Amino acid sequence: MSETEIAPAAVRSGPLSGVDLAAGQLDVAGGLLQLTSLVQNLYARVSERHELTPVQAKLLCVLLGGPRGMAELAACFGVEKAALTGLMDRAEKRGLAERSPVPGNRRAVQVNLTDAGRRAATAFHAEVGEALNGLIAELSPADREHFRATMAGIVTGCRSGAGPS
Repeated sequence: MSETEIAPAAVRSGPLSGVDLAAGQLDVAGGLLQLTSLVQNLYARVSERHELTPVQAKLLCVLLGGPRGMAELAACFGVEKAALTGLMDRAEKRGLAERSPVPGNRRAVQVNLTDAGRRAATAFHAEVGEALNGLIAELSPADREHFRATMAGIVTGCRSGAGPS
């Protein structure tokens, strides 16, 4: 099944499968819920193809930006540091990431991608990006730009504390 076939299948079987999208019955909240479901299903399928769980895929993608401390990663995932330990144990066992001491702070640990982890993260990120772009491929260039700008405004607002928590 190709990425372009993922979205229609998810729409047919998702939580709003009874809503007539062509008749304009989808309100903003329903649309966001449906879009969330589409994205999560797509992300899970691409993760599976790369032999990763969605959480492992997220960890690798976060680490593509560079080393992160365990506390920072725990905050990113919304869990306690202790809960992140199991995820890191599994990532290390697979050779995808490694923990190392933070220079100048004997108690702190940072997480880095290994070479294998960087390859896996790069491949996953490229494929999931392509698949996500496929969700908006039928929009006109102007509509894609409007969608991107609107989405960026929502994300920026939420990150700055202006949006819902």
